[in-house]
Amino acid sequence: MITTDFASGSPCWLDLGVPDVPAAAAFYRAVLGWEYEPMTGEEGPEGGMFRKDGKIVAGLGQLTEEGARPAWMIYHSVADADATTQAVQRAGGTVRVAPMALDDWGRMAQYSDPLGGQFAVWQPGTTKGVELVDQPGSLCWTELYTSDAAAAKEFYGGVFGWQFGDMEMPGGGGTYTLITPAGLPEGRMHGGLMQLREQDLALAGGRPYWHPVFAVTDCDAAVAAVTGNGGSVQMGPEDAEGVGRLAVCLDPAGADFVVLQPSEG
Repeated sequence: MITTDFASGSPCWLDLGVPDVPAAAAFYRAVLGWEYEPMTGEEGPEGGMFRKDGKIVAGLGQLTEEGARPAWMIYHSVADADATTQAVQRAGGTVRVAPMALDDWGRMAQYSDPLGGQFAVWQPGTTKGVELVDQPGSLCWTELYTSDAAAAKEFYGGVFGWQFGDMEMPGGGGTYTLITPAGLPEGRMHGGLMQLREQDLALAGGRPYWHPVFAVTDCDAAVAAVTGNGGSVQMGPEDAEGVGRLAVCLDPAGADFVVLQPSEG
């Protein structure tokens, strides 16, 4: 589960980069019940916050990087962004955005892992992260699709100290690796990673990619909202034993995410 105490290395923030901010705001309002709060003035790219029940659940901004695909970026909490940057470089990763301060809110940096999977970190100042998690309409899990699970575990384990546990997926679906922050019990697992063939990673041109999983009260209703508002479904809805009912979706711009109706109990 993801919590708002944001243990070191755990997901604490996420934002979406898309070409059309108003269109994305309307889509996620229809699918997840989010309200969009613009935060930019007349200068610079459009951007702002998504709220659910008055609490911040994510950020939204206009995609400005040339050649970048619309996508969600997941940020992990760290005590020292500069030290994390050095750890990323030692482990063979690439610094995409060097550590930078965002007023007194905190410091951020963005990276690519050795195979090209993009991720980010947040060193909290006055803002620790999102205000609602693990509830309907909010982040409840994170997931990495990669062409080399062993390399991913070595890299992210070295950078964040994550603990890993492998489980076999039903029906011969392969191995799924569960991720837990350093030093915490399995009950605090916050994500997973799965190895896929490079041709199955076409969404990111064969490179690994992270995506968020959002909790919903009704997976089928959420999927109907996705397809009814210009999005599409890559997989599902389907039931995953012990997990719940889920679907892998794309928003109208092509950014991927998962909706999950958790199992009861």
